[in-house]
Amino acid sequence: MSIVLIVEDEIIEQEFLKSIVLEELQKEDAVLICESGIEAIKLARQYKPDIIIMDIMITEIDGLTAIEEIRKFLPNACIAILSACSNFSYAQKSISLNVFEYLLKPVKPRDFRKLLLRMLDQVAECKDQIEEVSSDKNISPSECQQYFIEKAIKYIKDHFKEKLTLKKVASVVYMNPKYFSQVFKKEIGVSFSEYVNTLKIQHACRLLETTDFPAYRISMECGFSDPSYFSRVFSNQMNMTPQTYRKYAFDLKDNSWG
Repeated sequence: MSIVLIVEDEIIEQEFLKSIVLEELQKEDAVLICESGIEAIKLARQYKPDIIIMDIMITEIDGLTAIEEIRKFLPNACIAILSACSNFSYAQKSISLNVFEYLLKPVKPRDFRKLLLRMLDQVAECKDQIEEVSSDKNISPSECQQYFIEKAIKYIKDHFKEKLTLKKVASVVYMNPKYFSQVFKKEIGVSFSEYVNTLKIQHACRLLETTDFPAYRISMECGFSDPSYFSRVFSNQMNMTPQTYRKYAFDLKDNSWG
């Protein structure tokens, strides 16, 4: 069963969104509608909706503030914003709240339907993953959490050479980025960025030992977009520059052969 919460204070807009949502939901699914931010928080806490369609300019408290509060107890809810506000700061704030999509009004029926179907697909995939893990009744919530961190670690190891963001990895395991960051550090013992940079620098060391690539090429091979930042990170971790490390590694190899 899926629950969709529509937060919109214009009646015509409510009916427009509700009509499309009802066309795509199953009989066992449910649609909730409210007009204010405070009411949205109450309904979200009571019914734990899988999908939330939120306007920004609503009564009592604005949509972004409501989402920020909802994220505290529903970190994995799939939330989209439909708003007439094109303010860049709003879009930026929505990214930090792990909003699935930010669409500007007026929204065409075709575009909203596509968005809804993508959200439903993500919710279904997330539920399948959780059911797979929790099907064993002996698995505790902490063990379930650990499973998703292990899945994140595998994804990081497969993609650390790319420009990898915390938001991207959190989305892979269907977690709110802020919540994922906290759980990651608790489970692994270091922050997400520290862990990723350690993998990058380990790879850089191997390249320095086995190739004659210049530092900027190694920086790119390891997923750093800025060679100077790569050098700083390398120096902080290895207590020497990439050039010094290469010389040290070659000298060590020559001495071992002699």
